[in-house]
Amino acid sequence: MTLRRDEQLVQEGDYLARVDVQLIVTDDQWSPYLSDQDARKLDAVRRALQRGDLAAASRLSRVFRLMPVDAA
Repeated sequence: MTLRRDEQLVQEGDYLARVDVQLIVTDDQWSPYLSDQDARKLDAVRRALQRGDLAAASRLSRVFRLMPVDAA
């Protein structure tokens, strides 16, 4: 078993969070996968963004506001 650093993106509405996680890499067919702790962190970030709590989401990730680009 090895651990590999990765970033997961969580988008809710106009916000995008970049969450640092560690992927668990093994020789089985389910690999790679997240630890329970990292899966809960992703869920917590998503819930914080859904309720508009940017401070809570920012404690667990880097949060960005998305802006549409008018290409016309």
